Amino acid sequence: MQDSNAAQTTSGTGLQGQSRRRLNALGMDREAWAALLEELGEKPYRVEQILKWLHHRFVDDFADMTDISKKLRTELAERREIREPEIVSEHLSTDGTRKWLIRAAGGSAVEMVFIPEPNRGTLCVSSQVGCALDCKFCATGKQGFNSNLTAAEIVGQVRIAVQTLADAYPERERVVTNVVLMGMGEPLLNFDAVAPAVDLMMDDLGYGISKRRVTISTAGVVPGIYRLAERTDASLAISLHAPNDALRDELVPINRKYPIAELLKACRSYAGNLGEKRTVTVEYTLLNGVNDQPEHAAQMVELLRDFPCKINLIPFNPFPGSGFERPTVTSVRAFQHRLASAGLSVTVRTTRGEDIDAACGQLVGSVADRTRRQARYRRLASAS
Repeated sequence: MQDSNAAQTTSGTGLQGQSRRRLNALGMDREAWAALLEELGEKPYRVEQILKWLHHRFVDDFADMTDISKKLRTELAERREIREPEIVSEHLSTDGTRKWLIRAAGGSAVEMVFIPEPNRGTLCVSSQVGCALDCKFCATGKQGFNSNLTAAEIVGQVRIAVQTLADAYPERERVVTNVVLMGMGEPLLNFDAVAPAVDLMMDDLGYGISKRRVTISTAGVVPGIYRLAERTDASLAISLHAPNDALRDELVPINRKYPIAELLKACRSYAGNLGEKRTVTVEYTLLNGVNDQPEHAAQMVELLRDFPCKINLIPFNPFPGSGFERPTVTSVRAFQHRLASAGLSVTVRTTRGEDIDAACGQLVGSVADRTRRQARYRRLASAS
């Protein structure tokens, strides 16, 4: 099996034996550990011991795993390392939302957000440095793209949050109850790292989060949805944002490759894995005068009338140079009412963390862009 952390190897001193960094143990799921321990001639029960040390007790040194032999600890330390991503900065909103800037390999940084609510806490994690897609209303897309995060860097975000927030909310037995892959990046374009990371989030030996409460969000990478169905039954959300192909082609350019009909077909197939009481979530960002008009609501009703789903309306969160405006409260409520009156399940997402640029669509991080997109948007923002 290909190691999900393989992308982590980096050049070192160039000397023989020192030219490659040890792989990060934080991204290894049960299957990866079972393969390694079999190679080392160890018993299968060691998998449970090691995973508990890493994700329940949060050790950062194999030497601290006191219930396994010294010989095995030494072998693991020679082959793997335990390394959390570096926290560059942390910001706390007036509404309790927290945002961290996390250093990724290569020096770029990504953002992670925690949204506290009375009965749950949602952690929004990133899967890529920047984003390979270019949705027109998303600040992350305007940062361009640098690289995929490794499984260890994705899981490392959860590990950091769980430890940090336990101190911030000592009265709560479990602070992080939900994880959404809705931060920077398109998760299904980093499938080989996202899949084992999600496994660890849901595994009782990892973070024990219910499959209903781990959500993978995609802008519409259709082949990835079919592939995901073969691997997991985590929850799925799709970023629709338009009720017809012509408008979606402009707002979400990947629609030109995978139009709405193909996307919904893939979602129906995926929903077949979820059971009768679970549905796909449809995310729809409302842009003033662009996709929030009565005719758009009517088209949404026709499009989704026979598609079991939950619709999440997101009033646009402005950022410099976006070219779009937030809709009025009146237009948002009117759009919601038209959908609900037709029998669709629809809610409006409350904007959180706007004062620290942590709201949906505002995450930008610090991306060493490998495309020309970031420079292009900066010129356009400057000109406007």
